Amino acid sequence: MDLNHLSAVAAQVAGVDAVAGVPTRLDPLELFLDADIVVKAVMVGLILASIWSWAIIVSFVLRLGKLNSASREYEGDFWSTSDREGALSKSKRASIPSARVAGAGLDEWKRSTKNGAPDRDAARERIGQAMESQVAEEADELSGKLTFLATTGSVAPFVGLFGTVWGIMNSFFQIGETQSASLAVVAPGIAEALFATAIGLFAAIPAVIFYNRFSNSVNQYEAKLQRFADKVHAGLSRELDKV
Repeated sequence: MDLNHLSAVAAQVAGVDAVAGVPTRLDPLELFLDADIVVKAVMVGLILASIWSWAIIVSFVLRLGKLNSASREYEGDFWSTSDREGALSKSKRASIPSARVAGAGLDEWKRSTKNGAPDRDAARERIGQAMESQVAEEADELSGKLTFLATTGSVAPFVGLFGTVWGIMNSFFQIGETQSASLAVVAPGIAEALFATAIGLFAAIPAVIFYNRFSNSVNQYEAKLQRFADKVHAGLSRELDKV
């Protein structure tokens, strides 16, 4: 075996050893620990955003279920009693949106009728506006935290992409320092960089899915409140005819 052949075999063995030094499976913790400080900051920020998004998702599901149940119970009680004002305790106004909507209408009805016969058309308009305003306020309050989901869904992929670009630039600098573009030199930095994009998608995808779903749920809940308000308004309008 001549010298040239031995050199070629040695080069092949060295190449195999270099590639063998590259991790063969994904280790998220190792990728995070080996990443550049900027990429680490990006990853931490995205992980925190994902945790907060899931906290909002879980709390919103529980809250919406509780509000729907409480509103159904209150509306049943409201229509089954002749003492509508007695059904508006302070505790119910504090915790049930339907009670606050009915309370807004009843409060305006009392203000409009306290001085005797009112201008019925103007009173009806004021009562309707008072309840519509309260319905809109309830919907806005319910959907307030959903803006974070929308922001996370739209921004997280780009934040992850920033971490990826930064990590790839570091890989290029390593190539320049080592004067080698072998897989052993380039692969770790690129893997760390791409991991930032993966975390960005992990944070963004559920945020977008649940934001769209919850936005539809808020619209449905607002429509239910508006139908209840319309019924209350019709009842108060009939009462005005008796004044």
